[in-house]
Amino acid sequence: MHIFGSLGRRILQMVATVILVTLLMFGLMHLLPGDPALMLLGDRATDQMITQMHHEMGLDRSLGVQFWEYLSHTARLQMGDSITMRVPVISLIRDRLPVTLMLTAMAAVIAVVIAVPLAFVAALRRGGWVDGAIRMLSQISLSMPVFYIGLVLLIGLAAGLHWFPVGGIGKNFWQDLYYLFLPALTLALSLSAVLLRNLREAVIETLQAEYVGFAVAKGLRWRLVLSRHVLRNAWISTITLLGLNIGSLVGGAVVTETVFAIPGLGRLMIDSIFARDYAVVQGLTIVLAVMVSLVFLIVDAMQTWLDPRAGA
Repeated sequence: MHIFGSLGRRILQMVATVILVTLLMFGLMHLLPGDPALMLLGDRATDQMITQMHHEMGLDRSLGVQFWEYLSHTARLQMGDSITMRVPVISLIRDRLPVTLMLTAMAAVIAVVIAVPLAFVAALRRGGWVDGAIRMLSQISLSMPVFYIGLVLLIGLAAGLHWFPVGGIGKNFWQDLYYLFLPALTLALSLSAVLLRNLREAVIETLQAEYVGFAVAKGLRWRLVLSRHVLRNAWISTITLLGLNIGSLVGGAVVTETVFAIPGLGRLMIDSIFARDYAVVQGLTIVLAVMVSLVFLIVDAMQTWLDPRAGA
C-alpha cells in the first residue's frame, strides 16, 4: 500500500508544480516590455483602439483576476485564442504536440540505444584504449552545444550527402520517422553522453558487488549475469538521470525544431514569445510542465518496479 501512497503524493506534487510554474510564467510574461494590443493593431492604432483591445483581451483587469480566470479556463482546457493567429490555443497545441512528443521520444530511445552498449563495453574494458576512446567521444559530445551539433549534422548529412531532408516533417508516420531522425539524433548525442558516463560507473560498481560474484560462482552464464543482475541494478540510477534530463531534452527541442524548421511546440513557443502572444505562451508552458511532470511520475514508477525500496 505504501507504493500507492507514494504515487498519490507525487501526483499532488505534480499538480502543485504545474500551478506554481503557471503562476511564475504568468508573472514573467506580464513583466516583459511591449504591449500585445499595440503589436496586434500596429503603430497607427489610436488610444481608443488600444483601450478597446485591452478590454477585449481582458488586460484591463487586475493581474489576480486575470490569473484566476486563466487557471480556471485552463482546467477546462479553455486556453483562449491566439492573439496573432486568431485560432484557439488548444487547437494549435493539439496539432503540434504529436510532433514534439515523437521527436522527444525518438531522442530518448536513440540516446539509450547509444549509451547502454557503449557503457557496457567501456566498463568491461575499464582502463583500456577502448574505454578511453569511448569516454573521449562522450566528452566531445558533451562539450558541443545542441544547435552546433544540429548545424553540423544538417550541413554534413542533409545538405552535403543528401541522406536526410534538411527540415520539415513527412505526410505519415513512417515519413515522420525519416524526417525526424536527424533532429532526434541531434538531441540524443548530448543525452547519450550523460547516460553513458553514469551507466559506466554504475556497471563498474555493480560488477564488484558480492551478489554478482556469487552468481558467477553458481555457474550462471555471463550473459545472464549481465542482463539479470548487473544491468537491472546499474540501470536504476541511469533511469533517474534520464528522467531528470527530459526537461533539458524538451528545452533542446526548442532549438532543434528551429534549426530543422519542424512545426512543433518548441518552434511555436519561440514565435509566440517574439509576438508577445500571452495566451499561446502560457498554454505551452502548462503543457510542457505537465509533460515533464508525467515523465518524473513514470520514472518514479519504474524505480519502484526495479527497486521496491525506492517506493518506501
